[in-house]
Amino acid sequence: MESKIETPKSKIGRVLAYRRLWILALAVFGLDQLTKSWIAARLPFGSYGPGAHVEVFPGFLHLVHVGNTGAAWSMFSGASLWLALLGVGTLAAIYFWRHSLGLRAPAAQAAFGLLCGGIAGNLVDRLVHGHVIDFLDFHFGAYTYPTFNVADAGICVGVFCYVLWSLKQPAAPAG
Repeated sequence: MESKIETPKSKIGRVLAYRRLWILALAVFGLDQLTKSWIAARLPFGSYGPGAHVEVFPGFLHLVHVGNTGAAWSMFSGASLWLALLGVGTLAAIYFWRHSLGLRAPAAQAAFGLLCGGIAGNLVDRLVHGHVIDFLDFHFGAYTYPTFNVADAGICVGVFCYVLWSLKQPAAPAG
């Protein structure tokens, strides 16, 4: 017997059906914007390297203030407008295909909450600053991990969680 998920009838009921997604998205977005504002108020833009950064854990974690006009690891550098459009398109696609993505499931909502909050945080940066503010700078011996922010972490963790959740779902019948 096939189980049917009932769709809430009222507009508020439909919004509340995705409450985990909304709560996590707003939390990631808020924390991202708060931390970026804090960094921008305390470190001048371009603060990177000896004497310019703040060492939180010497030789491991530094706080910096840099801009990234590209995507993760500075891929597509200089394409901030196109990446902003991609962010808007991605959020719209998630909305329109929310049923196909399984967003009624709590785990999927959590994953997409992290993802959407991160996309929105970086989108605001691109629209306001023309670049994404990055500030978390990790060092592992001689290796320096690419600088990132809370939104980037939300996006990566959200995608990872959704992939894991998707792999645990039963296969759709061939049809």
